[in-house]
Amino acid sequence: MPEHRARKHHQDRVAETLRLEIGVLIEGELVDPRIHFCYVTEVSLNPGGKSARVYVAVDSAVEDIAQAEVDTIAGLEAAKGYIRFELKERMGVRHVPEFSFLADRSGRFQARIEELMDRSRKRQKARAEEKPPVEQTALPV
Repeated sequence: MPEHRARKHHQDRVAETLRLEIGVLIEGELVDPRIHFCYVTEVSLNPGGKSARVYVAVDSAVEDIAQAEVDTIAGLEAAKGYIRFELKERMGVRHVPEFSFLADRSGRFQARIEELMDRSRKRQKARAEEKPPVEQTALPV
């Protein structure tokens, strides 16, 4: 089966443009109080181009981040029609895909993994410092 590099390249360009434009809309034009400070990390366009998954990461400075994610996703879902209309006008295309907004937790998971790895390194370093080196003595022959 032949490769469709041009189609894949086009989908990548469309997904990147959608990511940038949705990010601009979220930052500047949406005034829903449910939407916390967030940014679009990725837009995954389905092969047919009819739908897309939009991954949104909420700023971790919020005290209850789980509730902030739920509220932000609900606010974005409510504004889905406005976002599609604005994207159609801005991009000058006939069709804008249907969006489903999802919380992107990969940054938080990565930070947690780094924290655990640092703890492990500190423990290993402390153990290495506690044990005195074993001296080898010459055995009589």
